Amino acid sequence: MGLRGHWYRGGTSKCWLFGAEDVAPYAANREEIRDLLADAFGAADARQLDGVGGGTSTTSKAAVVWATSGADADLDYLFAQVGIGDRTVELGSNCGNCATAIALFAVQTGIVPATDGLTRVRMRNLNTGAVLSGTVPTPGGTVPKSGLARVPGSTAVGVPVSLSFHGPWGRSTGAVLPTNNPADSINLGTRTVTATLVDAGAPAVLIPAGEAGVDLSDMTGNLSEHLATLVAARAAAGLMMGLRQPEDPPQNAVPKVGVVAGPGDYTAADGALVPAESHDLRVRMLSMLAPHPAIGLTSAVAVSLAAALPGSVLAGLLRPAANLTPGAPRLLRIGTPAGVVTTEVVAGDDGSVTEVALHRAARHLATADIDVARTSGISA
Repeated sequence: MGLRGHWYRGGTSKCWLFGAEDVAPYAANREEIRDLLADAFGAADARQLDGVGGGTSTTSKAAVVWATSGADADLDYLFAQVGIGDRTVELGSNCGNCATAIALFAVQTGIVPATDGLTRVRMRNLNTGAVLSGTVPTPGGTVPKSGLARVPGSTAVGVPVSLSFHGPWGRSTGAVLPTNNPADSINLGTRTVTATLVDAGAPAVLIPAGEAGVDLSDMTGNLSEHLATLVAARAAAGLMMGLRQPEDPPQNAVPKVGVVAGPGDYTAADGALVPAESHDLRVRMLSMLAPHPAIGLTSAVAVSLAAALPGSVLAGLLRPAANLTPGAPRLLRIGTPAGVVTTEVVAGDDGSVTEVALHRAARHLATADIDVARTSGISA
C-alpha cells in the first residue's frame, strides 16, 4: 500500500507529516493509526531498517494533520512518538519541533493562506489539547521554500519560525502543578529525590542534578550510569501526576524527565566550553530512553514554567536578575548539550505565565509515497 507523507526537519528533530485525507483510507481511529505508523516506520526493528524511521528518538516522529475551520485553531494534529526496536507508538505527548514543521507545512501546502509580511498558524495538539501558534515570514505573500535561520544543535539552515505555547497550562493533568506542590519527594525504593512535577508544554519531572548524581559540568556523556534512576523517577512521577494507574506500564515518552542545575561553566556535546555567564540554568533531558541531544521544545516550556514558580527546584537556582517580572517578558537562557536555548517567557499582571515563545527553523525535505508493508498487531 502507498501512503503519501511529507518529511520535514523542525528544529533538531525530523518528523513525517501526514494529511488526514491520506491516512483515512488505511486508519479510521487512533489504534489503527498506531498500527499504520509502526509499519511505515519499521518500528519493530532497532534500526527501523524496513521503514522510514530514523532510528533515533528525535527522528522517529510523526504527526497526522487535519485542517479545521474553528475559532480556536486553523488545524488539529495528532503527534506520534514511534518506538525503536518495538512496535509501541505513544500518543500521550506533544513535540514543539514537529509543531514548528507543521506550521511551515501548513503555509507551504495552503492549509493556511500566506499573507503579506507574517502568516500565523494556530495549531491544536489533539494529544494534550494544547494550543500553539507558529509564525512564518511571508513577505509580499510569498511562500518560503528556504531560509537562513539556525538553532542550537544543528548547523543546518531553514525557514525561521517563531513558535509560541499559550496558557492555560495543565492540559494533560488538569493543573500546572499536578500534585499542588512546587516540589515533591519521589521515592525510588533505595533512595529519595526532590523534584518539581509540572504540566506545561508537556508533563515533566525535573530533578536537581546533584541529587541524581549527575555532573552537568560535562554534557558529553550518554548518562548510561544514571538511566535506571531517571527512568524510575519517570515511572514514579507518572503515578503521582495521574498520567497512569499502578496497573498500567510506564511510558517512555511522558512525563519528560530531566536534571537541572544553576549556571556554571560546562562542556557541550561537541566539546566546546560554555561559560557560566551565557545561561541561567543547565538542563539535560531524556528523550525516550536516551539523552536528548539538545532539549525538546515542550521540555523547554516545562522548564520555563517551573522556573517561574516560587518554591520549585528551579526557581532556587536562578540569579535574582533572571526572576520573572509581572507584566513584562523575560528571556530564560537554558544551557543544553547543544548550547544555549533561549525562551521568551511572558507573564500577566498577576505574575502567572501566559505564553512561552521560541525561535526555531524548519525545512521541507521530501514528499514521498511510502510503500508500507503491513504486519499484525501493535501494543499501546
